[in-house]
Amino acid sequence: MMINIDTLLAWGAVYKKISADEMVFMDGTECLFYYQLVSGSLRWVNVNDEGKEFIQYMVEPGDCFGELPLFDDGSYAGSAIANSDSIILRLQKSIFLRILKEEPEIQFSFSRLLAERLRFKFMLLQELTCCSPEHSISSLFSHFKATNRNICNKHNQIKLTRQQIADMTGMRVETVIRTIRNLNNKGSLTINRGKILLPL
Repeated sequence: MMINIDTLLAWGAVYKKISADEMVFMDGTECLFYYQLVSGSLRWVNVNDEGKEFIQYMVEPGDCFGELPLFDDGSYAGSAIANSDSIILRLQKSIFLRILKEEPEIQFSFSRLLAERLRFKFMLLQELTCCSPEHSISSLFSHFKATNRNICNKHNQIKLTRQQIADMTGMRVETVIRTIRNLNNKGSLTINRGKILLPL
C-alpha cells in the first residue's frame, strides 16, 4: 500500500465509489487530487484517435495512480478507467504535498515508486523494439512474477485478458493469442480452461 489508509483519512481523504467503465480522470485535464485504489481494479491508459487503448498500468488495490502531475504540475498524461466497480480514496493535491513535506518516508516511497515504474517502461520499450513476440511476452510475464503484479499468488495465474496484454504491449490480440499458445506448447506456461498459469 502506498500510503496507509488511516493516514489518508486523518489528512482528510474521502472515499469515492466508481462504477465499472467509469472514468476517474481524463488525459490532458488538470490534476486536483491524489488517488489511491482501495478495492476493485482500474487501468491507466492512453487512447488514440481511433479509440484504441494503450494500457500504461493496471492499478491494483493499494496502488496510487495518476501521480505524475502531482510532482510536475502538468496535466494528466493518461486516463484512469475502472475495470470493475471500485472504491478509491481521494485527497486534495495541496494536502498531499504537505504530507510529503511532513513525512519524509512517504516522500522516499514515492521516489522509489516512480523509479520502479520508469524502469518497467524502459524494460517494456526495449522488449517491444528489439525482440520477438514470444520473448517480449515471456519477459512481461517474468516481470509480473518477480514483482508480484497482475498475477494471483496461489496458482501464478495471469490476471490480464489477452486483449489487455495486447493493449499493454501494442501487439494485435491475434498475435498475443498465438504467442501464448506457442509458449504453452513449449512448456513455458500452462493454459488451463483459458487461464494462463506461470510455472511455480
